[in-house]
Amino acid sequence: MKTEIENEWVFEQKPNEVWEYLTKSELIALWLMPNNFKLILGHEFQFNTNPIPSLDLDGVFHCKIIEIIPLQRLVYSWKGVSGNGDFSLDTIVEWNLVEHNNGAKLILKHSGFKEINFAIFTGMTDGWQKNIQKMLNHLNTTK
Repeated sequence: MKTEIENEWVFEQKPNEVWEYLTKSELIALWLMPNNFKLILGHEFQFNTNPIPSLDLDGVFHCKIIEIIPLQRLVYSWKGVSGNGDFSLDTIVEWNLVEHNNGAKLILKHSGFKEINFAIFTGMTDGWQKNIQKMLNHLNTTK
């Protein structure tokens, strides 16, 4: 089984515009989930959605910012809790942003999935594609 999701997307927008959608709570909520994100090293935050019983997740993802290189790199842990209160998902999300032609390239690596996370891995592989498309739609409507 694969243990990491890797994707790249190219944007017409400049890196600083894409960076805002990765680092501003109200913009993250537009394309991903409601959250209490703050761009502070070590900040612990949550993404909130409805419980997902089919994946044994309570709907709260617990995260902690591990690394920040402004306008270039953001890394945070991403943990999910099962219905019995145990962390059933313990992964790392890495965003890398680089200039590309006249726009930006966004590179995602979401790693640390285990065999017990196969259904979550499958869902998130598709989910990241759909969510980044939402981000792109928002970026394109704010031009």
